[in-house]
Amino acid sequence: MRIGYFLSTEEYAPAELLEQAAAAEDAGFHALWISDHYHPWNDEQGNSPFVWSVIGSISQVCSLPVTTAVTCPTVRIHPAVIAQAAATAGELLGGRFTLGVGSGEALNEHILGGPWPTVERRLEILEEAVALIRELWTGRVVSWDGKHFQVDHARIYNLPEQTPEIFVSGFGPKAVDVAARIGDGYINTAPDVDLVRRFKDGSGGKPAHAGAKVAFAPTAEEGWGHAHRLWSNAGLPGELAQVLPTPEHFEQASQLVTLEATRESVVAGPDPATHLEQVAKYRDAGYDELYVANMGPHYREMISFYGEHILPEVQATP
Repeated sequence: MRIGYFLSTEEYAPAELLEQAAAAEDAGFHALWISDHYHPWNDEQGNSPFVWSVIGSISQVCSLPVTTAVTCPTVRIHPAVIAQAAATAGELLGGRFTLGVGSGEALNEHILGGPWPTVERRLEILEEAVALIRELWTGRVVSWDGKHFQVDHARIYNLPEQTPEIFVSGFGPKAVDVAARIGDGYINTAPDVDLVRRFKDGSGGKPAHAGAKVAFAPTAEEGWGHAHRLWSNAGLPGELAQVLPTPEHFEQASQLVTLEATRESVVAGPDPATHLEQVAKYRDAGYDELYVANMGPHYREMISFYGEHILPEVQATP
């Protein structure tokens, strides 16, 4: 398994994200994920820069591959615009860019005032969006009269030599089946053996990548405190993350997540064994790559810690 670093745009300002990207390369991380949000999950996180500006800046400070984890190319931004943005990112990164896409969350996509579709509808729209993006990446003039999108004589002039791959996220069986059908790879955040196997079987063995978080700190207790203050929303069950529309709603719902629940679910502190145990869970679930994000202020220490204690151990494991 290879280990990458996950840049959390919800928690860190643009300059901090660039600092983390460069430090991750120096520490030996394999690649970068970066989240794409209009809002943070709550006001305590306090950030949400425009991801395409950040990706352009990353291309100038490090040479690691970058994947969006994930972009919703359907409601907030038309897929024809995402196709252009991703092509430019691929050119700036020398072909080391992957477009990670998903069906989105109301938190980010409701802002233009339209209705929030059902999950089945969102997956249908996503499938058409991916097809349109691929068509635009041919470099031909494209006119498209689809069920959900229209394009009139559009052509993308700046295309990377290597067409970006498209990885598709999926957190349930229906979404996984779509990912297996239309994606070059799969994205999830849970060490779910059944979903990874379903994707691998349905796609003919295409790669599966996962994201996870840790709260590095001098003590586990301090780390859990940061995780609970900043990311208690991660403990919300079911489809709440897809349907709650505002940071205020997430703050209200997150009051139901206890500190004890955070302690039970979050890897925190400086003990290498607990971090390696989390990596092993994702490796055993069948993922090919794991991208790890930090929660809290100790991101510099976390990146150095992984470079010294975690990455060498993972690389030495067959």
